[in-house]
Amino acid sequence: MTISMDGKIMQLAASNFKAKCLKLMDYVNESHEEIVITKHGKPVAKLIPYSQTPQKALFGFMKGSVQINGDIIAPVNEKWDADSGK
Repeated sequence: MTISMDGKIMQLAASNFKAKCLKLMDYVNESHEEIVITKHGKPVAKLIPYSQTPQKALFGFMKGSVQINGDIIAPVNEKWDADSGK
């Protein structure tokens, strides 16, 4: 089995992954390391350990972190260079 290390992430050819799939799934589960599966030297998939901890939802994760003071729609009585055509 040919496994090359790219930094900390293992890379493995798809043919080798196919032959050793179950053993590699056990390895990833125990070691919590990722394996990148390649075809013809190009990454096509990543095997990562499953995490039971729920991730924060993308939408609404900043709820309550912004405070609006005053009218945010009213004009700002300020002269801008863009208004003068320069």
